[in-house]
Amino acid sequence: MSKKKNDEDLSFEEGLDKLEAIVEEMEDGDLKLDDLVKRYEEGSKLLAHCDKKIGEAEAKIEILRNQNPDDPEFENFDPDAE
Repeated sequence: MSKKKNDEDLSFEEGLDKLEAIVEEMEDGDLKLDDLVKRYEEGSKLLAHCDKKIGEAEAKIEILRNQNPDDPEFENFDPDAE
């Protein structure tokens, strides 16, 4: 028997998938108010979890960038630049 994965154990991608499912469920408009509030609370926790995972990844990247000064310089990525 497999255990249900605790939200704290989810990968970023798994957390994001669950968050997207919650948003879709909320947008459908079929939830009662109590269920809507519960989903909002769950979504808020998942958002914080995903934000934490992104922060951890950014910290690891920064460590890697600073480990070897002889490596080429990284440029800041601007997704809106053409």
